[in-house]
Amino acid sequence: MIIWLNGTFGAGKTTTARELTARLPGARLFDAEKVGEMLWHVLGVPERDFQDFPPWRGLVVESARQVLAYVGGTLVVTQTVLVEEYWREIRTGLTAAGIPVHHFLLHTDRDTLVRRIRTDVEPESVAARQWRLDHLDAYERSLPWLRREAEVVDTTALGPGPVAEFVLSRVPSG
Repeated sequence: MIIWLNGTFGAGKTTTARELTARLPGARLFDAEKVGEMLWHVLGVPERDFQDFPPWRGLVVESARQVLAYVGGTLVVTQTVLVEEYWREIRTGLTAAGIPVHHFLLHTDRDTLVRRIRTDVEPESVAARQWRLDHLDAYERSLPWLRREAEVVDTTALGPGPVAEFVLSRVPSG
């Protein structure tokens, strides 16, 4: 199965994913962003976002399918997808491949997001700080469809451990 953690930057996707993979036997982190980085090599840097490349969506599905066929278990995907059409394409592909998908939206209020982004001291986070702040409006515009398509987990006052416990309580075990 796939546990897909969606949400904007600072919502807790990466830290929650680490908790999930530590607690769930056979779980592995699948970074769909690496698929996008691979495409940069072939297609060049995208004008807006690598998700705009149609091959990214198909390759995420096919990569996940092949990885799961090879190792089994669970893939925990931490990937912000804000375009509904892209999400539907990915979900449809995974479903057609027979892979159960559990989609969670890790959400917090804007003030908390801004504070988390501004205080994140990881080198890659500092370098992407303004980019992350600039994408908050796009995230907020996507909330109506995200709330329909995913189970919302409010991470405003929850750390990664309780968020991971909640997610695990919502997916089938074994």
